[in-house]
Amino acid sequence: MMNTAEVYQFPVRQEIYKVADVDNGFTRLANELLEAIMLAGLSQHQLLVFMAVSRKTYGYNKSMDWISNEQMSKLTGILPHKCSAAKSELVKRNILITNGRQVGINKNISEWEDKNKVYPKKVNLPESGKECLPEKGKSDYPNQVNTKDNITKDKKDNNTPISPLPKKSPKPKFDVNQVQLPEWLDPDVWKNWLEYRSAIRKPIKTFQTFNGQINLLKECHDAGYSPSEVINPSIANGWTGLFRPKHSPKTRSINRIAQPVRTEQFISEDF
Repeated sequence: MMNTAEVYQFPVRQEIYKVADVDNGFTRLANELLEAIMLAGLSQHQLLVFMAVSRKTYGYNKSMDWISNEQMSKLTGILPHKCSAAKSELVKRNILITNGRQVGINKNISEWEDKNKVYPKKVNLPESGKECLPEKGKSDYPNQVNTKDNITKDKKDNNTPISPLPKKSPKPKFDVNQVQLPEWLDPDVWKNWLEYRSAIRKPIKTFQTFNGQINLLKECHDAGYSPSEVINPSIANGWTGLFRPKHSPKTRSINRIAQPVRTEQFISEDF
């Protein structure tokens, strides 16, 4: 018994060639307009939007018409918001003109704004200034600005260094050990007070603090208290300040000069 196979013949897909023909419609566009748009330096989006406006206006024998961003997007394949941005740039350069919601092509090519602007050779100034600026400099805008990548070593070396601001001289710090003490103040007692303040991390840093404590010691001294009677209790109790004692001052012993005693004894002398 023989096996037989059935062969299926699949139809061959025929390619359809599409040929442009003016019989299917055409857009009347002046050659001068085409030549001007080729020299206008448009971006890809701007050129496609220009061609879309041409198709929707001159393609229907209209000078202007309302063309939505979605219609231009369908013709150009560009997103609608990018079509709107490109149209705004063309309107700004007077290549496209608008009338309300309608848009069209400005056939007056002389009104188009050139992308490559040039500097004017002369600029009129007010009467208070000079008549005109000197005819110097390049006529075109510079194509390059100084950036981090194109600054050469020579340019860096030519930069004038900025002199630093003069520093203010610091004020001399107060040294309590260099201050002259009054005669009535025992240096050893005062030294013990300074060492105690340094040990508890509360040193006397300002003249105001020093002067205030000296004035207190002077008041206590005039009242009859010795400096040790004021300082020693503060050290013993862990205080950082000086206080007038609450007890009565001790009576100070006063050394008096003995007066000579007069006697009635007659001292004989040899004559």
